[in-house]
Order: sequence, then structure tokens, then C-alpha cells
Amino acid sequence: MQTHILGYPRIGSKRELKKACEQYWSGKIVLEELLTAGRNICNQNWKIQKEAGIDLIPCNDFSYYDQVLDMSLIVGAIPVRYHEVALKKNNSELDLYFAMARGYQKDGLDITAMEMTKWFDTNYHYIVPEFYKDQQFKLTSDKIFNEFSGAKQAGINAKPVIIGPVSYLLLGKEKEEGFDKLDLAGNLLPVYKEILTKLQDQGAQWIQFDEPFLTLDLTEKAKETYQKVYRELRKEFPKLKFIMATYFDGLKDNVSLAVSIPADVLHIDLVRNPEQLEDILHAIPESLSLSLGITDGRNIWKNDYEKSLSFIRKATEKLGKERIFIAPSCSLLHSPCDLDFETGIQPEIKNWLAFAKQKVQEVVTLKAIAEGTGDQDILNDFEENKKAIASRKTSSLIHNHTVKQRVIAVTKEDAQRKNSFKIRKEEQQKALQLPLFPTTTIGSFPQTTEVRSWRAQFKKGELTAEQYDILLKEETQRTIRWQEEIGIDVLVHGEFERNDMVEYFGEKLEGFIFTKNGWVQSYGSRCVKPPVIFGDISRPEPMTVYWSQYAQSQTNKWVKGMLTGPVTILQWSFVRDDQPRSETCKQIALAIRDEVVDLEKAGIRIIQIDEPAIREGLPLRKAEWQNYLKWAVEAFRISASGVEDATQIHTHMCYSEFNDIIENIADMDADVITIECSRSQMELLNAFADFKYPNEIGPGVYDIHSPRVPSKEEMIELLRKAQNVIPAHQLWVNPDCGLKTRHWDETEKALIAMVAAAKEASAEYA
Repeated sequence: MQTHILGYPRIGSKRELKKACEQYWSGKIVLEELLTAGRNICNQNWKIQKEAGIDLIPCNDFSYYDQVLDMSLIVGAIPVRYHEVALKKNNSELDLYFAMARGYQKDGLDITAMEMTKWFDTNYHYIVPEFYKDQQFKLTSDKIFNEFSGAKQAGINAKPVIIGPVSYLLLGKEKEEGFDKLDLAGNLLPVYKEILTKLQDQGAQWIQFDEPFLTLDLTEKAKETYQKVYRELRKEFPKLKFIMATYFDGLKDNVSLAVSIPADVLHIDLVRNPEQLEDILHAIPESLSLSLGITDGRNIWKNDYEKSLSFIRKATEKLGKERIFIAPSCSLLHSPCDLDFETGIQPEIKNWLAFAKQKVQEVVTLKAIAEGTGDQDILNDFEENKKAIASRKTSSLIHNHTVKQRVIAVTKEDAQRKNSFKIRKEEQQKALQLPLFPTTTIGSFPQTTEVRSWRAQFKKGELTAEQYDILLKEETQRTIRWQEEIGIDVLVHGEFERNDMVEYFGEKLEGFIFTKNGWVQSYGSRCVKPPVIFGDISRPEPMTVYWSQYAQSQTNKWVKGMLTGPVTILQWSFVRDDQPRSETCKQIALAIRDEVVDLEKAGIRIIQIDEPAIREGLPLRKAEWQNYLKWAVEAFRISASGVEDATQIHTHMCYSEFNDIIENIADMDADVITIECSRSQMELLNAFADFKYPNEIGPGVYDIHSPRVPSKEEMIELLRKAQNVIPAHQLWVNPDCGLKTRHWDETEKALIAMVAAAKEASAEYA
């Protein structure tokens, strides 16, 4: 048997990459210092895997921003608008790369960033490749070769990881009409051949092609493209060993396709779809080995060795151990780095967990147990694993009878507002008295270094609760005054007391625990620290009422109460795997419902329940969508339906394609939905227009994921595009997302321009 890892976290165990990138962007370090930080992380990752005893260690799984963007740069899929950036004196390849990811606004240039969307059903965001008819590709970056050389210098003949050509094309977007992006396969293939030639010349023996689209619904054209592309690559490189990596779901009806692709090893995800093993063992040809993805790459629970060994035995009986590879289910990109850094977790619960470093060891240990080559330490690990798994199943920490009974007692009426939107809208207009094109923000304002330092000092005991409270109130009051001054219609309190939109709520709910260093990458330098849902969930006391009530007391304008929705809390947490996700989600929904009712009682008449992750939670196969959407929409409605008609419920969603779930979005029955629209130039609104979406909608008019500040004229043009498809009386004006990660100077300029754009659009309409 052989062991391998599909990919390792690239942020560094203490977020070294985040810090280095942000210092480089702000001009505090030079390029070589950033490159050194990257090399240090790669070397550390390789060292961890080498010392653990992994047979095939990956390279090119590291990225300074995003692996899909890396591939776009490598194959020369660089949109024309960035060519001037590349030509600017003193700009490096990385400057061009970051301009594509973040936009570019200096040296007399003002260039928007490329689109960003979710990586399948994860909370990771990738930069969407842009494709044009008859597009030509060219090898334009040596990153992959430099990393392979770096691994060789570290004593490792690494396994380069490459996004497969078919998945790369399917991840992209046609930017003009009249062609299919798969038509570009013939143009793209020569660059892949050039990459493989260079890697082979460097001494590479194994290549991992990531082809996650093999677990999705595929068109006949896509299936044909898979066959054609890999037949040609195999013919040209008979000596290279190909690993075809699939993950996030089972192959299902694509089994025959996957086993017919001329690779040496097929990797399958047995965490997300254990049922597929039987079908694959029945169909697999003698020429193909099988990689078993049995350690969960997307969650933090310790592997159940006995369960994993049953998969290994079954596969070994059919194929023989020499055709078996053992691996995590997917890249460990989605796992925190190292459980050893966690010193504050209750020991009983910590014993149930494994982070990336521990998962690497799990893979090695499973191989040793399966082959019977383990020493006494391995046998002891096996016994300890059995005890940990049994402990979690029987622990009294997990179950709360009162919570379970409340979920059972939920009725259909609990998921319905008192009256239809048409009636509610009249009541809300009377109560709120908002203008045409009302302006608002999505919730958070910049969390400055100063604000973060207060939180750190408070946690260390260097600030008393009273001192911390005074500082936050001063910052909240200042933000309220500023919003009033520039003329925003519906204010927010800024969320200065909050760390992360999910972590903050998890800290106040029963059934969650928190890590100190359990960071995972969301996009670029943005890292999140997902809470861990280990047990039944309840709300012991109000979570946000204090700050919402304080903010509302400071102004005569309306202040939104800001909450994170049940589906997003579920999706952006590490979720318990001992009960259906729908059950856990309903528990969260009831907790949020209690908070919504308390906010209304406290005089908050506009309440936003953010659900940016509802699209992300969709199963990868359409046949399974409706079951998920039924319980996800119900959970949102349970959370939102305890209030009177005059109380306006908002929700927010970002980076989602809505066309195929627009009916379900409407079923959520939020009074106002705000969505990301600026990077797509309002294209996402077409789904709402075609559906004749009845409720109100706020299409984002500027991209907050970029430091670039758009002009008033640019936003007016976007509002005109919005009015072409959505009636003006349904439109709100807002940014794409929360402003926590931005700086105050760019935030102030952008919001002043946004308010001016809304006023001008209103005047034009009148």
C-alpha cells in the first residue's frame, strides 16, 4: 500500500501567509520577503509529511491566493484588461496575479478584479477563469516548476498537483456568447503537455490531476472531452503516473467514465459517499489502482479506524494491497493546521478531534494497521482510537433532551409569517417611511487594528469589561454619527464587538466549542476560525439585543439588528457528524428565532438574518437538491417567522448563482434580499427578473473584496442596469458584502459615492 496527501493547508500554522501577503500589499515588506514566507510554509508542510512517513507528498498545492488563479496564470488565461499591469515598470508576476484577484487602482490604472465564487460546496472562494471564443493559451509562469525544485532541494521527489484541464475549463465562465468553454480544450491541451514535459524533465514520476467535476452531473460533451483529453495526455506521457483525484461526492453514474480514463490511480471520496466503493470495485479494470479517501479532509473529527479498515479490507480483498492507496478524502486545505496548538479545549472533546497534521498521521497509522506492520505504539494508537470513538458516542456532553423535544414540537405554522409579503409591505411602509432606493450596508464596518487590539486586551484581562464596553460604545456611536452625516437611510451598529459572523454567535450558544488557532482559508488572505458543533444547540440568553438597542438609542433613523442565519452557521462550522445536518440546522433556527423575537421586543424593526451560505450547501447532484432546499428554507423561515408584519426581515447572500434555485429563494419569504452583483455587472439580477421576484432586493453596487474604490458614475451605471430588469420600487442600494475587512479611508469614499449614486438614481427615476 502507499499513502498520499491530496493537498496541505497553505496559510501556515500561525497564518504566516496571511500576514506576509497583507504586509506586501500595504508596502511594509518587499517581494523577496513575501516569497521567503511562502517557501518557509512549503518547507514546513513537506517536513511534516516526510517525518510522518507519507509516501507521495504533494507540491503545487501551495498558493499565494488561490489555486485556480494559479492555473489561470500558468496557462496564460490573463484577461486583456490586466496586460497594462504586467507592462508597468517594477511590477512582478505576483503583482499581476494579485491585480487579477483584487483589482488594481494605481499608476493611472483602474481595473476591476476577476469574479470570485464558491469552490463547490465549501466556504472556500476561487477566482473564476474568464474564457473567450478561440482563446489561445501560453505557459506564462514557472511557479509549478519552482515548487517541484524546492521539494527536491528538501529531499522529496514530490507529486505535483494540477487542476485537471476539463475541471479547469468547467470552473470558468464564457465572457462572450456563441461558444462553449469546452471547445477550448484543444487550445489548452498543448500548454498542459508543455507543463508535463518540463515536470518529467525535472524528474517528476507522479502527477495528481484534480478532476472534481467527475462527481457532478456531466453533459455528454463533457464526458467526451474527458476521454479525448486524457487519451492524448496518456499517449504523450506513457511513463508518468497519473492520479485522477475526485472528491466532495461519489462518482455515481460517472463510474464507468472515471474507470475508463487512462490513469494509474483513481482517488475517490469515501467520507462523502461511502456507498460508491461497491460500484467502483465491481467496475475497476486491472490496470487501475484505487486511492481510498477515508480520512475526512473537510471536518475535524478523529477518524474511526475500525470503520476505515473495513473499507481497506474490502478493497484489498478485491484488488490486492499493492493496488491500494490510502489518503484523506480531499485536500486538507479545508482543515485547520495542527491540534497541538489547542490548549484550551476540554480534554474529553479534544480527544475526539484531528486537524491536518493529525490527519496525516492517521493515514500513515491506517496503512500500518492494515498491513500488520505496526509496532506496539501503533497498536496502542488503535486501542486509544477505539476508546475515543466510543467515548464520543456515549458522552453526556452531547445530548440535551429539552432541545430535542422542542425540535419535535415544531409545526408548519412556526415556519410562516402571519401574512403575505404584499400585506407586510404596506405595514412596513407605514412604519418605516423609507425613500425610493433606500441605502444601507450589509452590517459590519472596518475592524481596525485598534478595535482588534481592544478585543485582544479584553481577552487577556488587560481591559476590564467596563472599559471594553466604553470603547466599543464610543466606536459604535462614532459610526452611527458618520452614517447619519453622509445620509445612509438604514444604519447598522458596525459589529465592533464581533470577531467573526459565525464564531460570535457560536460563542453565545450551547453545543459549540472554539479553537484558538483553528484557522482555515476562505479566500486570499481572509481566514476564518469555524466553531465546532459537538452537541445539541440552544440559546441560554440574548446575544445581540444589548448592542442593537444601544445603537438604536443613538439615532432617530432605523438601525438593523444583525444576525447570522441557521444554514450559514451550520455551513461555516465544523458540524457534528452523528446526526443529520437538517436536525442540527433546525436546532440553530430555533435559537435564532428566539433572538429575532427579543430584538423586536427591544424596538428593532429591521432585522437582517444573513444566509450567504444557502447556495453553498446545495448537494453537488441536482437530484439531491430538493431534499436539502426543503429543510434549509424551512430553517430560515422558522428563524424569521416569529415577528409582526411591520417588522422587516432582510437576508443577505453573496457569490451565488441563483438561476436554478430562485424559486427556493423566493420561498424563504424575506422582505428584502441583498446580493453580490458588482463583479458580475448585475448579471445575477437576471434570475430575479425572469422569475418576477416579488419582494425587495438590494443588488450590491460595489465590490468590497477589493481595495479598489468605485466612482459614483460607475455605481449609477450599475443601478441603471438594475432598473432595466427590476422595478425601481423594489430596489435597495448597498455594497456587495460586509465591510469588516476594509480600511476606513476606502470605505468612507465608497459609501459617500454610493449614497450620491442612490440620490441621483432616485432623481432620474422621478
